[in-house]
Amino acid sequence: MNVLTDLHSHTYPTSHDGKNSLKEMISTAIEKGVEYYGVSNHFDYDYDQSLMTKEERNFLQNGDEAEYFNEAFSLKKKYGKQTNLLVGAEFGYSDRVDVQRRYLSTYEKFKPDYVINSVHSDLGRDFAYSTVPNDKVRVFKNYLRLVRNSLDVPYPYDIVGHIEYVVRYVPFEEKFIGLSEFQREIDDILTTVIEKDKILEVNSSVYGLNRICLPSEDIIRRYYALGGRKISFGSDAHSANRILDGREKVVELLKRVGFDYLTVPSFGEDIKVFI
Repeated sequence: MNVLTDLHSHTYPTSHDGKNSLKEMISTAIEKGVEYYGVSNHFDYDYDQSLMTKEERNFLQNGDEAEYFNEAFSLKKKYGKQTNLLVGAEFGYSDRVDVQRRYLSTYEKFKPDYVINSVHSDLGRDFAYSTVPNDKVRVFKNYLRLVRNSLDVPYPYDIVGHIEYVVRYVPFEEKFIGLSEFQREIDDILTTVIEKDKILEVNSSVYGLNRICLPSEDIIRRYYALGGRKISFGSDAHSANRILDGREKVVELLKRVGFDYLTVPSFGEDIKVFI
């Protein structure tokens, strides 16, 4: 039986870049037959607003945290017989201790069903809104350093989000982090994910890149070779029409590598969903 899952999506107004409401996204997930649907709205405490233009501050302003969680947990009860709704959050990593403490406070206050731990920024600016230097080794080594640091945060998390996020915004021709060139850093990340019993996300939002997902098939194969088996699918949908987008190609890739199930985070024992 093909059980559909999608654990990475965003809704308006909590996520600044969401296009549809929480109800609209859930209704579409149900229409598409998603059995485990996760909403993971942005919590961007890593952003330094003092570095933003007025326009960026206005656009990147997220919605009210309590409003989101209260509505989402209420809808979880309402739609409980139609889909397994997971009320999550995507935390953007920062090296700053005060930011990490704020994430911990948010987690303890609202107790999301799961957390995606993602690296979107460096020194307070999202890679999408900054000028990335034209120096491949420097950029990728620094990005991988941030990903590795993010694995040791003091707050709970379940999924390691879209490794290679930075390649969407690099100015150089090679828009991938080569395993051969950065194997030491990548192996350190992947072995730590495995040792900490976290889930590696395969994210199908590739913005016209000539590939199927983030991370690359090479990195996914390396994860499998190192013993990693916990993996999740996320469309990173910001609009209802993108829910499940790219899933079939991702599943084909995962089967080719050797995976036979996806992992859904659950309090206690994680759920295996066979593909």
